[in-house]
Amino acid sequence: MPRYLSQEQIDAVPVCNRSYLVIPGFLSQSQTNSLLSRSKQLLDEFSIEDHPMTKFTTGEDDHPKDKAVNKIGHALHELDPEFQKVTLKNEDVKNLVRDIGMHKDPVALQSMVICKQPEIGGEVGPHNDSFYTDPPTALGLWFALEECTASNGALSFIPGSHLTSPISKRFVRLPQGGTGFEILLPDYKEDIKGEYLMETPLTCKPGDLVIIHGAVLHKSEKNTSQRTRFAYTFHAIESPPYAKYDEKNWLQPTTAMPFSKLFT
Repeated sequence: MPRYLSQEQIDAVPVCNRSYLVIPGFLSQSQTNSLLSRSKQLLDEFSIEDHPMTKFTTGEDDHPKDKAVNKIGHALHELDPEFQKVTLKNEDVKNLVRDIGMHKDPVALQSMVICKQPEIGGEVGPHNDSFYTDPPTALGLWFALEECTASNGALSFIPGSHLTSPISKRFVRLPQGGTGFEILLPDYKEDIKGEYLMETPLTCKPGDLVIIHGAVLHKSEKNTSQRTRFAYTFHAIESPPYAKYDEKNWLQPTTAMPFSKLFT
């Protein structure tokens, strides 16, 4: 018997023609405000000089750090109490993942805040989120911390593309060091069929949750507005012995920080 979702919502995620689902108001106003406030505090407090950054450029003038950082991650649910409460200690999250039924013993990984800065928050092109497990098991949970609109980079999807667009590449640790893409289907020529759709009215409100099947194609446009578009996201995958996590994946657990189980 479903614990959080309706049967209609459950059916929407893994098997129907959409493969994504929007849950309005999943986080309370208090939870949403706490995550947003903590995100901005982290931006204010970190030191640029000694931080191991991945740098990118917009080709524009320099911006203050709180208006320039693209992401904060990738272990917020492990290292920060505010994000841990919403991720690992949230009964609604646990019940929702149980209801969807894609996992027997899921673990959480790759938690991050995506800042999508005003005017410089770049387009994220069509992609899927599947970490390479055998079999594929990735499920994304994406929480809007601010209003998301067409002008500041709302998500859009090709419904049903998890059934028609194979995973042709993945982000891996390279043998020579660093990370990069491994091509899984060398002869595959992407021919995207279908139309990208946004949820009417092209908006997610603060606290809304978007559930994303790991293989569905989605994207977000450049932030052309004067407003940030903060969102918190993490992924759930199946753990052994139910699925094998590939040793090539760019993100690897360690003895000191293994992937945390969701259902404990």
